[in-house]
Amino acid sequence: MNFELLIAKRLIGSRGYKNNISAPIIKIAITAIAIGVIMMLVSVATGIGLKQKIREKIEAFNGHIIIGNLDNISADVTDHPIALPQDFYPDFKAVPEVSHIQAVASKYGVIRTETDFEAAVVKGVGPDYEWKYFKDFLVEGRLPDYGDSKEYSTEILLSQYMANRLGFKIGDKVIVYFMNSDKQNRTRLVAFDIVGIFNSGFREFDKTYLIADLTQIQRLNKWDKNEVGGFEVFVNDFDDIDKLGGEVYQHLDYHLDSRTIKQKFPSIFRWLSIFDFNIALIIGIMIVVAGINMITALLVLILERTQMIGMLKVLGCSNWSVQKIFLYNATYLVGKGLFWGNMIGVSILLIQKYFKLIPLNPDTYYVTEAPIYLSLSYFVFISLGTLILCVLMLLLPSYIITKITPVKALRFE
Repeated sequence: MNFELLIAKRLIGSRGYKNNISAPIIKIAITAIAIGVIMMLVSVATGIGLKQKIREKIEAFNGHIIIGNLDNISADVTDHPIALPQDFYPDFKAVPEVSHIQAVASKYGVIRTETDFEAAVVKGVGPDYEWKYFKDFLVEGRLPDYGDSKEYSTEILLSQYMANRLGFKIGDKVIVYFMNSDKQNRTRLVAFDIVGIFNSGFREFDKTYLIADLTQIQRLNKWDKNEVGGFEVFVNDFDDIDKLGGEVYQHLDYHLDSRTIKQKFPSIFRWLSIFDFNIALIIGIMIVVAGINMITALLVLILERTQMIGMLKVLGCSNWSVQKIFLYNATYLVGKGLFWGNMIGVSILLIQKYFKLIPLNPDTYYVTEAPIYLSLSYFVFISLGTLILCVLMLLLPSYIITKITPVKALRFE
């Protein structure tokens, strides 16, 4: 063990700063670092968690990229069919980053009860539909079975919002009225069976969509089995969605168009992008506050140990050797603050993740509780980043040691 580290350990020990006037200031500095780490962990975990949850909810109802007819690519319903046989379906070989593609169609309907009614977009999905999101959304019942063996199914998924509003439960029949697009504008009704109730937490979608069999939409629109409303495309890496959206568009026929969900919901994704700036701002402020507190603590330690500094210089220690003693000591204090900050911060995040104690207004945040994203990588990044930046900030105030002369230091009281 080198000399500087040995002296630093002596300062940290029971006869070091703990029994001196610097003790309260050092405790404040450690507390400031711990609070700063807690704030950084919570801001990153909730910020990234909220972004991912909202994005997943949008993906569940739209995919990553929507392909449709030029005439209705911007609409919620698909009045104009496109052919199911396509070069890109069921495997989009021209764009290897595409992980899945599914055929869908949608139609406006009105749910009627004896006392009330509710407008809805009935979304038809087929056997190739990706159910992984709705497995998480399902609060009661089961997912519908839209296999190839049946001509058409009457099973539906209804949102908890609609079920509560209209008084439905699992096993009930739901009468939905559809307006045909023919010249007579005749109304047709279909009796659906509720087999599952879902709650995505995204109120705009929950009060809009009803999930039904794709063949029902084809039958109501008088389409054949090879006509659908459009396709939903999923990609492997959402961060590349802008580039992949352009590649998908380049491989479509002239009568087809495509949009990414960022293009379909620009206001939501612009709002989500603000989170990155807010997280960076919070991290920056917390590191500056922690650094300032550590600078104050270091200056107090140097002032308190001025005679020791003079004695070490008399014994032949260089300025840098003495600086390292105090930097080692300060690094230990920063590490102590990081330890307690991580312990408390991770505990708070785990409590919220599993017990969901902090609710959010779904009309404002699109989720019902504060979501938590846990990753070892950002724990390490925050801790190491805070440690390195704080130590670098301490280099400048430690330079004051070089200005202390042994004669003046030994006379200092």
